Amino acid sequence: MLDEPTRGIDIGTKAEIQKIVMDLAGRGMAVLFISSEIDEMLRCCTRMIVLRDMKQVGELNGKEISEEAIMHIMAGGEAS
Repeated sequence: MLDEPTRGIDIGTKAEIQKIVMDLAGRGMAVLFISSEIDEMLRCCTRMIVLRDMKQVGELNGKEISEEAIMHIMAGGEAS
């Protein structure tokens, strides 16, 4: 479980952490990755649970994951 693991660190270290996360996921491990950085989530996630006010408001999987879909759910829309 990683909670904002790349917040406030340099770009090189950020890339290394993302590489480790992707390697673990590629080997079949589940990685719970909490981030407020949409670009990072788009690179690292294959399944996303969207929270608003500490409540689940949507879930996206695979190709459903996009910046537009995340913003739509956050604004109160339904996941497609």
